[in-house]
Amino acid sequence: MIEKNGTRELVARPTKKPVVGVKWVYKTKLNLDGSVQNNKARLVAKGYAQKPRLDYNETHASVDRLDIIRTLIALVVQKERKLYQLDVKSAFLNGVLQEEVYIHQPEGFVVKGKEDKVYRLHKALCVLKQAPRAWYGEIDTYFMQCGFEKSLSETTLYTKTRGDRDILIVSTYVDVILYTGSSKELLEEFKEDMKMKYEMTDLGLLHHFLGMGVVQTNSSIFIH
Repeated sequence: MIEKNGTRELVARPTKKPVVGVKWVYKTKLNLDGSVQNNKARLVAKGYAQKPRLDYNETHASVDRLDIIRTLIALVVQKERKLYQLDVKSAFLNGVLQEEVYIHQPEGFVVKGKEDKVYRLHKALCVLKQAPRAWYGEIDTYFMQCGFEKSLSETTLYTKTRGDRDILIVSTYVDVILYTGSSKELLEEFKEDMKMKYEMTDLGLLHHFLGMGVVQTNSSIFIH
């Protein structure tokens, strides 16, 4: 072993396992009005080259259906609450891999004198076939440890109660987390706990989701 951290280790190229290629992907994220929100560069795996039962087993990861989001919006209007949004930075990097996965050293970050080495991943990388499943397993386990109950019919919907009246509702869509609740204390506690556990961006009130604009006022929510 040459180099190791919680995400990867630099090792000799394996003889019996394929090595997955990687590439940089650049993206400009826009606001609803077309202005630039931020520029992103991320390293992704060439997952299309992975072979089932050799490089990965299960790939499925649950995501919210749009009608669940619309139901949440209807609920917060009825209860006169607000719907908030968190974004998990590099969410897939938190998912622990169950399989052996090796990748080439990324362009621009090849270790001098160790060009023949490859990385063995301990945690997932974007576009790996098993990355969504690994991340969902990670966040699901964390929510269960925090006392949430998972919906029997929607595997991305979680609730947490405190006393007889206070309730927190959380819904996940890959790296986006939507949440609402009856108690400001519960909302703040959840947000701070998530920031301590994962690297997060607090986006405040839900305003843009899956191409849908959301405008929240004190008395209504407008979707466009």
